[in-house]
Amino acid sequence: MNWLDIGALNDIPQRGARVVKTVHGCVAVFRTGDDQVFAIDDRCPHKGGPLSEGIVHGHAVTCPLHNWVFSLETGMAQGADEGAVATYPARVEGGRILLDAAQLLKGRAA
Repeated sequence: MNWLDIGALNDIPQRGARVVKTVHGCVAVFRTGDDQVFAIDDRCPHKGGPLSEGIVHGHAVTCPLHNWVFSLETGMAQGADEGAVATYPARVEGGRILLDAAQLLKGRAA
C-alpha cells in the first residue's frame, strides 16, 4: 500500500473528525475516544449529511441531519436503518495519520 500522511493524530480531537478532499469526493477521518482512526465517505447515503459533523460514539458516528448511525469499522448503517458508506484503510504511525492513497484515488470501499 502507498500510505498518504494527512497530519498528526493530535490535530483531530478525540471523538472528532477532519475532512480530506479527494478527486472522488470528501473523506471523513475520525479519531475515536480510544485513539483509533477510521476513514469513511463524508456523505450520508440517506440525505447527504456531512458525517464529519456528526457525533462520534464508540466506533460509530451519528449523522447530524437525521440521526442515522454508521459503523466506522464497516461503514454499515446500524439498527433499523439500511445502507452503507465506503471505508478506507487508515492507521497511525509515529503519531501521524496515514490513509491508503491508492484506495482514495479509486474512490471505492475497502
